[in-house]
Amino acid sequence: MAGAVSGGTGKRAQGKRAVVIGGSMSGLFAALQLRKQGFDVDIYERAEDELAGRGAGIVAQPHVIEALRSLGINSVDLGVLATTRKVLDIDGRTVCEFHCPQTLTAWERLYRLLRDAYPAAHYHRGVGLKHVEQSARSVVAHFSDGRSAEADVLVAADGIRSTVRTQLLPDLQPLYAGYVAWRSMIPEQAIPPAVHRDVFEYMVFCLPPGEQFLGYPVAGPDNDLRPGHRRLNVIWYRPAGEHGELQRLLTDESGVTHSISIPPPLIRKAAIADMRTAAERLVAPQFRVVARMMQEPVLQPIYDLESPQMAFGRIAIVGDAAFVARPHVGAGVSKASDDVSALVHALAAENDVGTALRRFEAERLPMGRRVIERARHLGAYLQATQTEEERAHAGRYSTAQAVIEETALVDFLEN
Repeated sequence: MAGAVSGGTGKRAQGKRAVVIGGSMSGLFAALQLRKQGFDVDIYERAEDELAGRGAGIVAQPHVIEALRSLGINSVDLGVLATTRKVLDIDGRTVCEFHCPQTLTAWERLYRLLRDAYPAAHYHRGVGLKHVEQSARSVVAHFSDGRSAEADVLVAADGIRSTVRTQLLPDLQPLYAGYVAWRSMIPEQAIPPAVHRDVFEYMVFCLPPGEQFLGYPVAGPDNDLRPGHRRLNVIWYRPAGEHGELQRLLTDESGVTHSISIPPPLIRKAAIADMRTAAERLVAPQFRVVARMMQEPVLQPIYDLESPQMAFGRIAIVGDAAFVARPHVGAGVSKASDDVSALVHALAAENDVGTALRRFEAERLPMGRRVIERARHLGAYLQATQTEEERAHAGRYSTAQAVIEETALVDFLEN
């Protein structure tokens, strides 16, 4: 995969400054790699409280592990190793299996490793960006509290709601994919033994018509990897029309309809009850038990975001601020890490920041588009509505064998 981290290449950027907007995964990767290259770096995160990835599991792709190692971060206990994938039919029988060793981790686990590796004095919480401006000499970030920060380069790593991207590409909006994901983390010790035996140590799928239910093990609270103290990460993809079912799901008990997403505590109890009722007739018995245990699930509408540009003078956009792919590829964190690696290598190779960022963009823009395209193909059969082309992809990727052999694997980026 392009953008893999390597050490000791290029020139060190002694005396140069970088500002990173966004303190989540891609922002931390950016700041850590830039510091390693010799930049003085400060991160500005708009959230006041420590970030949390509630209900989020991550497949730790090989390039993520490589990036951690290049930063001197121990990845030995990153997550749970699962060696087998399988698909259950509606009666709970295994219809196919696939040997696929992967490390499965929780968002909180990876975030904590990165956060602990970054100097606390240079991580600024509760600081929202107002706007950015730049000249031939520098770029300046202006914040809502009145302060500003000047730097040689600014990295926008502020996610799907990126303030930086909105200023630079005001007409670009996330595109709803036509389905949602119900997500939850189930404590391992709460799972009945018979269900645990069938699903916990694997990546397991159940495929109701036009839907996908899956579960896999991740670390428990406080990154606990002891057997019996881990969690089952659960995701259920379900079609939802944009102007009907989606609006109903995003409307809270008080009648307010939220945009993009809805905070878990505000999801209507009736919507959760409907989800559990559907599980009783659509998924394997093992997953019916799991669905009953989803006490306060996360509702995640699925979006595509495809930026036409990643470099703007002295400003680079990385990670989900630039491209948001559907989760089936399992490349979100890997893509962010590789974006950052390509950026840092370009800055090391070029004396001029603008030239370096154009070089970075030329490498990463095609990769972002490939990830988006692949994710759309894998998720086509889950959409509420489909074009003729999407129906063709739905027919190819909706089979049990295709699902277990194609989901969350990034080999296609090597070709």
